[in-house]
Amino acid sequence: MKKLSIGLLILELLVLLTACAPKEKIPLVVCAAGSLIQPFSYLERAFEEKYPDIDVQMEFHGSIQVMRHVTDLHEEIDVVATADQALIPMLMYEVNRPGTDKPYTDWFLSMATNRLAIAYTQESKYANEITSDNWWEILSRQDVKVGLSDPRFDALGYRQLMIFALAQDAYGNDDIFHTFINQQFSKEIRLVDMGDLQIIRVPEILETTKDSHIMLRGSSIALISLLEAGEIDYAFEYESVIKQLGFEMLSLPPTLNLGEEEFADAYGKVTIQMDFKRFKTVDPVFRGEQIKYGLTIPSNAPHPEEAALFIRFLYSQEGQSIFMQNAHPLIYPPTGDQLQNLPDELRDFLSLK
Repeated sequence: MKKLSIGLLILELLVLLTACAPKEKIPLVVCAAGSLIQPFSYLERAFEEKYPDIDVQMEFHGSIQVMRHVTDLHEEIDVVATADQALIPMLMYEVNRPGTDKPYTDWFLSMATNRLAIAYTQESKYANEITSDNWWEILSRQDVKVGLSDPRFDALGYRQLMIFALAQDAYGNDDIFHTFINQQFSKEIRLVDMGDLQIIRVPEILETTKDSHIMLRGSSIALISLLEAGEIDYAFEYESVIKQLGFEMLSLPPTLNLGEEEFADAYGKVTIQMDFKRFKTVDPVFRGEQIKYGLTIPSNAPHPEEAALFIRFLYSQEGQSIFMQNAHPLIYPPTGDQLQNLPDELRDFLSLK
């Protein structure tokens, strides 16, 4: 029997070790709105079980922050999911990638709807009194701690302000917005009544006063721990999140919850204007409309094929079941904007032309 040289033995051993070594997984970065934490976490687990060579890396922020990670910080993100689909054309369509004439995306899918409601616990002050008729009066009491998400960073943040403006017409009381906001911030959030349109102006610096009964946080999901700890009594949240976490929930009338298609025109009677430029190239104005989540793949995504695979899985029967079980059903069949620009892998799968 011919003896192998030491060098040949080492070479064969290296080949064997290389063949047996685990393959490096493909990182798939998904940047999503905080209200998607629970369904997306389950989705990640199921997706990685089916595709073990892909490592899904989730990041959750307020929806405006999600956009900034793409368009201002120029991070390479594979999938973007925002709680306000209007942010995608407003920011990703209008901003070109540095050094190119291509926008960050030119299409999106309308992923899901939702409704706004008020979350509280049995220990919240006046929990036995609050109703769909008097909630604004309860939340305006100075001994009631109310959590708000920052409208400069989070879609729910500007939507909750819209609710107070819309409530004035719904309840026939022109003082609701002012009563809640008055003297709570060092610089005033102003409501300008233009007759058929109400404009909310948010200042560049938004800080609560020393004696304010409002606690402001960067995203709505950051208010959850405060509510659990009893540091706040009430917080505006998406219905899906309230149901997922088991809080008490006060449903808002359909004219106010921003979730009903038939009241879209009524929601459109209020807009939010920021008195500063948070983005480098656009000046966002947020219009009241039915809540719809947006989903897209940035044009600079490092792994576009795997991103398409993730979205295919999201819309599969298993993905739809995950969202249904988490009280956040998907819009299916899918709708969206400029779907002629969808990647081929998605157009064929979703039967969209």
